[in-house]
Amino acid sequence: MLLQASTTTLFELADLNLIAPEIILTLCACVALVMEVVLPYRLSRWVGYFALVATALAAGSVLALGWPFLSGGEAPAPLLGFYGTLKVDGFAVVFKLIFLLGAALTLALSLRYLDVEGEQRGEYYSLVLFATTGMMFLASGYDLIVLYISLELMALTFYVLVGYARRERRSNEAGMKYFLLGAFSSGILLYGMSLLFGVAGSTRLDEIAPVVARAATAAQDFEGLGLRPMILLAMIAVAAGLFFKIAAVPFHMWAPDAYQGAPTPVTAFLSTGSKAASFALLARIFHEALGGIRVDWAPLLGLVAAVTILVGNWAAVTQNNSKRLLAYSSVSNAGYLLLGVIAANQYGYTGLVVYLVVYTLMNVGAFGVIISLRRRGIIGDEVDDLTGLGQKAPGMALMMSIFMLSLGGLPVTGGFIGKWFLFGGVIQRGAADGKDWYYWLAGWAALNTVVSFYYYVRFIRAMYIGDREADARPLSLSAPLQTALVACAVLVILIGVFPHPLIQAAQAVAGAIAPAAAPLALR
Repeated sequence: MLLQASTTTLFELADLNLIAPEIILTLCACVALVMEVVLPYRLSRWVGYFALVATALAAGSVLALGWPFLSGGEAPAPLLGFYGTLKVDGFAVVFKLIFLLGAALTLALSLRYLDVEGEQRGEYYSLVLFATTGMMFLASGYDLIVLYISLELMALTFYVLVGYARRERRSNEAGMKYFLLGAFSSGILLYGMSLLFGVAGSTRLDEIAPVVARAATAAQDFEGLGLRPMILLAMIAVAAGLFFKIAAVPFHMWAPDAYQGAPTPVTAFLSTGSKAASFALLARIFHEALGGIRVDWAPLLGLVAAVTILVGNWAAVTQNNSKRLLAYSSVSNAGYLLLGVIAANQYGYTGLVVYLVVYTLMNVGAFGVIISLRRRGIIGDEVDDLTGLGQKAPGMALMMSIFMLSLGGLPVTGGFIGKWFLFGGVIQRGAADGKDWYYWLAGWAALNTVVSFYYYVRFIRAMYIGDREADARPLSLSAPLQTALVACAVLVILIGVFPHPLIQAAQAVAGAIAPAAAPLALR
């Protein structure tokens, strides 16, 4: 009786409905660990199929819980649970679906890769599910403590996954670098969160926001003068910690080594799921807790975005290793995604969601093609390793071309739709605020997009008119890998031609955050 009484004071049983998808993933991850012990090694692939079923069940649970937020019309009130520390709204639902999409595609890619590497073990799939659980809590977390614990759950699993190939020195080195720099960034982020708690006296975002707004508007008040420097320091510390997570300049130095050294499916998941989760956290904190000082953080994010786009694009031009090239591409895309956060309007939020979905599809697809080239004794992750793919496997070459052109933002692809909304959001913000630097930022991003086509087209050139002699051995593809690649390519084109369903779902994110961000246009 005492245990029951103490339990009911911590949370209501109805609150468990809000975390049903996370419960499903956690239980399935634990079952995957048991299956690893029970099943013989030759049946370890079945753990991967079980993990795919787990993501499907979790996605069904998310849709059942969040369908009212996605069905259009007037959005219902957000669902709050665990004394306001969790918030389920359109923002959380859409991002959770993005995470599950990335996890499912990663699992499909991993089945063949782990067979080739001789690393087919159930613990790998369990780690992927645990990482996805942390991401999903990040999307619905509404309290600094919940957000930080969720971020660390995601980060700790990725530290292990990056160094998963124990017999590969590159993987071990990448895992250690990622762990050391990640621990450093987490300390900075936690310091910023502690300052916010010290200023507001609460860890809930909706209780931090009024204190921040009051300190921003009462500039002549003694209390305001005392709080404002602390809030600005907290904002800078939080931003620095999150810049590392999204691989933004100057906190991007870990990305090329980690992407190159990690197992390729992990690289795909790290560049998509982890980035999307970090942007979910960044959007929550900056717009719902720090919205009152947007005039201070918007120029900072704008400067970081401009430098990130420049460094990422021009560093990618010099790369010959495809994974390092895509790592710098990921850095530049972090700059493009920051435009949606900077815009802080409906166009910007829509672009953020649309581009994250499309980026997940085209990046996972690109890494899937690289995985298809890998065989025992052949790494296959140099750009020139794609030489002759157009003659040897025309279908694979066509899909890789679609992914590369979409990453560059070519019209009739999903990448173009995402960048259109991101650039348009910044231009609209410039018109609303009357600030010219928004226009310069949008022009700078568009100019560097042209540069990105140079290194994306290098893949297409190698596949169709490469100088090296092509490898005559045929590709060996598993059914899950083929299915994932075809699905990614079809969806990238479908979103480019008929984007309305995805745009409608993205409006749920705009509707969820816009009320908190609406006052920011008044300046």
